[in-house]
Amino acid sequence: MRALVVDHSRPSGVRLAEAPEPVPAADEVMVRVGAFALNNGDLATVDGSADGTVPGWEAAGHVVRAAADGSGPAVGTPVTTFGGDGGWAEFRAVGTGLLGTAPDGADLASISTVPVAASSALRALRRSGSTLGRRIMVTGATGGVGRYAIQLARLGGALPVAVTRSPERYGDELRDLGAGAVVADPADYGDTVHTVIDTVGGSLLVRAFDRLENRGVLIALGHLATEDEVFPRGALMADPRRHDRTVVSFHQFDGAPLPPDFTWLSGQLAHGVLRPSIAWRGSWEQADDAIAAMRHGTLHGKAVVVTG
Repeated sequence: MRALVVDHSRPSGVRLAEAPEPVPAADEVMVRVGAFALNNGDLATVDGSADGTVPGWEAAGHVVRAAADGSGPAVGTPVTTFGGDGGWAEFRAVGTGLLGTAPDGADLASISTVPVAASSALRALRRSGSTLGRRIMVTGATGGVGRYAIQLARLGGALPVAVTRSPERYGDELRDLGAGAVVADPADYGDTVHTVIDTVGGSLLVRAFDRLENRGVLIALGHLATEDEVFPRGALMADPRRHDRTVVSFHQFDGAPLPPDFTWLSGQLAHGVLRPSIAWRGSWEQADDAIAAMRHGTLHGKAVVVTG
């Protein structure tokens, strides 16, 4: 089968090659992959893997062999899948607990973005509690997680506040996704917020924490920044306006069942309630271009390789 395999001699870290087809375990289905998404975490996996490894966290396609133990969807079902590797290939063997189904005719490129970006945003918002009527700040708003977080927060009745380094460039687009305000820095927002979904870390996290209102929560979801988080003296002191604020760590795969969330999110995409915000869509042969853009930080949104 065709696959992108790790090759540290290449600038992208991968090359298109032939690889052995996976052999499913009893509780795994075989999926013919129609599209797979690229993530910054994938690139970290590439950097730390041996040559010849097939990387790839999330991929979507159709089941071509059902699980031998009878669990999971039937042959022909469109699915979106997650795993620690193996997604950047024509075929993927995946456990039935690591996939969600999608409506017939769903765009595979769109639903390939569900397992990491959309699911992270959904679960982070759940951690914040009720969203109805609350202001929710999203840092790194032009990224895949950020764009989903804005849409899901608005869908939940919140006022999303988008933080991006280039509000003049992306402001209209982020407002169209549901942002009620777009600012270049958390300090530029003149009000407090109940929740911060931070996908950046570093000093931006510290400044975003300063925007929290009483009983507000900052969810540390991503760590793209290379600098440390250093809180200035007094930043954690309470006063009548800033009491009982919380910073929580976040891990998407915390043991809660994945299939219901993957399936619901895929349905929202298929029915046009959510938009995948795919910034780059290309073929196997063009994957190097997307990886280069991601490594240089110039790709804002999701990158998807369509295999068909």
